[in-house]
Amino acid sequence: MTPEWSRPERLDTIGEQDRTVDIVADEHERAALARRFGIVAIDELAAHLILRREATGILVTGTVTAALVQACSITGDALPIAIDEPVAVRFVEPSLSGEEIELSADALDTIEIEGGAIDLGEAAAETMALSLDPFPRGPNAAAALRDAGIVSEEEVVPFNAFAGLKAKLEGRD
Repeated sequence: MTPEWSRPERLDTIGEQDRTVDIVADEHERAALARRFGIVAIDELAAHLILRREATGILVTGTVTAALVQACSITGDALPIAIDEPVAVRFVEPSLSGEEIELSADALDTIEIEGGAIDLGEAAAETMALSLDPFPRGPNAAAALRDAGIVSEEEVVPFNAFAGLKAKLEGRD
């Protein structure tokens, strides 16, 4: 299945020198991505990427920017969100051995190369989705929770069956 925002870049066009690629999602692509990721709307979505071939694969760095609307997870209110997220991924040839590979702490996310091309649009769309707050809260969320009788962690009083025992024991003396 072709991703909603597909921007394939053929491997034979990527060299060892940095090459800049700018991509922008059109209205239909943004609407399809909003449906896929459960977002109210995506008003703008673009990526500024730098591609370079390395011994370990194709390195893609840059930024994904977006202006979108998420729904507050408590009230459902529309929340305008601005995204300016760095991208750093490495596209690699599929592993034929199936062996596990130890990754260092600074290792990049990796995506397997399929069909002689890398899909910059899909990588950018996934970067955008991963940068979203999965439970966004708007300015009215705290009041809505309070009205529903839900207290915050700071307001929770732990239930303890022995809470009054010390006072009772001290009263006997």
